[in-house]
Amino acid sequence: MPVFFFALIFFLSVVAAEAGWDFPPPLPPEEFGNLLIDRTSTKNKVKPVTFSHWSHRRKYTCQVCHSELDFAFKANVSEITEAENQAGKYCGACHNGRIAFGHDKPNCEKCHNGNRGYGKERFQELSSLPRARSGNRIDWVLAMEEKSLYPSRFLRIPPSSDIAYDKTLILEAEWDRIPPSIFPHKAHTAWLECNNCHPAIFNVQMKTTKHFEMKMNLAGEFCGVCHMTVAFPMNDCKRCHPAMKEWP
Repeated sequence: MPVFFFALIFFLSVVAAEAGWDFPPPLPPEEFGNLLIDRTSTKNKVKPVTFSHWSHRRKYTCQVCHSELDFAFKANVSEITEAENQAGKYCGACHNGRIAFGHDKPNCEKCHNGNRGYGKERFQELSSLPRARSGNRIDWVLAMEEKSLYPSRFLRIPPSSDIAYDKTLILEAEWDRIPPSIFPHKAHTAWLECNNCHPAIFNVQMKTTKHFEMKMNLAGEFCGVCHMTVAFPMNDCKRCHPAMKEWP
């Protein structure tokens, strides 16, 4: 293997170490984006709920759950109860026996199984989608652009006039030797509404990138709200910093 390649790995490792970046170990593609929801389950002596993002986003955009159904972005923040599900809120908006399997005893273990990899055998159904090199190895944005997927933007609320905003931002890196980050609004508004990010996650009136520190992203703030847990992880540096020569 060329000496240059080893030198590059060493350099990037030093960069990450000096910057204090602590990338978590990657999960298997079929488990990336899967959550264990356990706000009250263990307390009530039942197993935590497994939630697979990849199995849901093939049918619905992110805004359906995070806007229309009012799920918080961070796991175990929304107070989801069985009574609310039975009343048609949260998971119960779909899991009602009509749209998807209902909340009845034969189906309990489909959710309350405490297994992050539950249902992974169905992951192969997505093998025809465009590939990516990180996360669950699927380029979801490209899949929608190529019309390999047709996820619904609404569940019960009739479609309204969406804001067409496709401006690409160039965010200068504050760390030496790191090229700018590119933020394409179009790729995000295809899946989300503007109010998913503004103003709670990003205050649009703050005209600076100085507070978008990598360590804060890795701690689950700003871009890290999604890009470590569901959207492609930040150890795929070239996805955001395309001018980087390479990332091993």
